[in-house]
Amino acid sequence: MFLRYVDLNFYNDHTFFLWGPRKSGKSTLLRNHFVDAPLYIDLLFSREYQKFSTIPGLLVDTVVATGAPRSHIVIDEIQKVPTLLDDVHWLIENKGYRFCLCGSSARKLRRGHANLLGGRALRAEMFGVVAPELGDEYDLQRLLTFGYLPQHFTNSKPEELLHSYIADYLKEEIAAEGLVRNLPTFSRFLEALALSDGNAINETKVASECGVSRTTVHGYIEILLDTLLARQIPAYIKQAKRRITRSPKIYFADVGVVNSLAKRGSIAPGSNAYGAAFENYICHELSAHTSYSKQRYDISYWRLTTGIEVDFILGDMNVAIEVKSSNNIGNRHLKNLRELAKDHTPQRKILLCTETRKRLTADGIEIYPYKQFLDELWNGEILC
Repeated sequence: MFLRYVDLNFYNDHTFFLWGPRKSGKSTLLRNHFVDAPLYIDLLFSREYQKFSTIPGLLVDTVVATGAPRSHIVIDEIQKVPTLLDDVHWLIENKGYRFCLCGSSARKLRRGHANLLGGRALRAEMFGVVAPELGDEYDLQRLLTFGYLPQHFTNSKPEELLHSYIADYLKEEIAAEGLVRNLPTFSRFLEALALSDGNAINETKVASECGVSRTTVHGYIEILLDTLLARQIPAYIKQAKRRITRSPKIYFADVGVVNSLAKRGSIAPGSNAYGAAFENYICHELSAHTSYSKQRYDISYWRLTTGIEVDFILGDMNVAIEVKSSNNIGNRHLKNLRELAKDHTPQRKILLCTETRKRLTADGIEIYPYKQFLDELWNGEILC
């Protein structure tokens, strides 16, 4: 078991939602943290789901029966019974209870106009495992091959788990919630989009490959974002001096899922698949850090229409990061950051790579071994 980095103590005095992709470890974290919770409702359990979805007022009666508010009431998989949020709202306002409301998708809540508590609840997010959680078990090759979900990272047969994970996602998140009408088409869409992981989204191209309309693809992408299977990275468009790309890039939340969908097979160092997986991994660490650290800095990317691109811009051009899975960095790897410097003045220009020693170029580009960068990122030394 990993000691997870997310700090639930931050929410001790508040009701909060905890969102995260399937199998990211949310339920395990909650059961370990809220061992003294007066009530723990798991709506994934069919009996619990049936009771609380069919008996009006049952939640209020059950919660009040626990006595005076002492600790958080935990409701896991809250998206399965959105109407419970009206009772949660009433209990917060009238009885002073606090809740932890956990789920893998806010889509059903938002699309069904569920009560999202009108600012009365904070928002926390759970990610797959990150560097400081792994300690001596850190293994980049395994992360890039099988992804960041705890069960997959530690299991002896992760390939089988990944296939099951995708099948369960399609069956339980997509089909059961009625999010799409044509499941085989959505499955083909997932495979097509996996090939675009880390790239600007070309909805027309994906639509052509899947034999559906561009509007349908746009809706499918929204489903991935809402169910936290993917995230978008917007383009940095401020003070543009040359023609730039404005479309967002998309990254799957777990690179193991990408590898399985895209049928990448072996992720060998030096291959294109390795480079793409390495970039996805850095996106994962940055996304988790901005959430867990509560710094909430923006993550974007910069790209000229000519194809020159810098992978990640942190904040308002505070840090520019180019990711290269190479252990022999030369001038050709630095050209994108140098092109960026013609239009902008980032406070730091960083090239992440697999070299073993940090060094500095004459024009101020910091060439960072990726593990040293991650250690400094999580220690609060990158964005000062």
